[in-house]
Amino acid sequence: MTELQAPTLTATAPVAATNREGLATLEARSISAWFGDHKVLDRVSLTMPAGEVTALIGPSGCGKSTFLRILNRMHELVPNASLAGEVLLDGRDLYSADRRITDARRQVGMVFQKPNPFPAMSIYDNVVAGLKLTGTRTSKRGRDDLVEETLTKAGLWKEVRDRLRQPGGALSGGQQQRLCIARSLAVRPRVLLMDEPCSALDPTSTRRIEETIGELADEVTIVIVTHNMQQAARVSHQCAFFLASHGTPGVIVEHGPTSAMFDHPQDPRTSDYVHGRFG
Repeated sequence: MTELQAPTLTATAPVAATNREGLATLEARSISAWFGDHKVLDRVSLTMPAGEVTALIGPSGCGKSTFLRILNRMHELVPNASLAGEVLLDGRDLYSADRRITDARRQVGMVFQKPNPFPAMSIYDNVVAGLKLTGTRTSKRGRDDLVEETLTKAGLWKEVRDRLRQPGGALSGGQQQRLCIARSLAVRPRVLLMDEPCSALDPTSTRRIEETIGELADEVTIVIVTHNMQQAARVSHQCAFFLASHGTPGVIVEHGPTSAMFDHPQDPRTSDYVHGRFG
């Protein structure tokens, strides 16, 4: 059978943030993970620089989403799940005994693959929901300003400003995902994790989410899991290629600047994957 090859992709990475005040570097050191006796990650280390978008790429089942969930302590919610290694936010371990789990998740927010606003809750109340969960108190004026600010950053304000009291579940899929981004931003995270945020969206909504990602990198470090190589090339500054083969746990085969990963990969497996020859 003749192998079909996809056209060569050339990465055009966005410009990295120049204003780095308050931005956080996230570092994973020798992360291994298990579900029961099944090991899914093996000694994965990766630095996710402040003010940059890091894309985690690789075929299904190689541990990308597990790794992402470890970064904000969601892995431990899974029964029989365990892990080893460290996750450092500006040098401080998110898993240290004196670190509250709510504090870790406030600083490292998450946007999921499927939009998950509270459907019966208003758009306004969706945005401020995180304040209650984190015990953050603010005035009515402060909440109003926060709703406008975060919806603007998520690229949604102009579309919903006249219907803030309508249910979040009445929005389109792309709008719901941007609402979830606004909700995450409302608690002022230093890192925002995104697990295939566009996989359930149409091309127009995908483009708007990608624009939002580019705008947000000025003020929050972003880590995104994506199976879309064109998307990784468009939105990220650096990529990490995960791979698990023949029943072995996932590892990082190669990582580096997005342009190098797409144009001059060091490992032939990376070249095969980013150019569509498998996966």
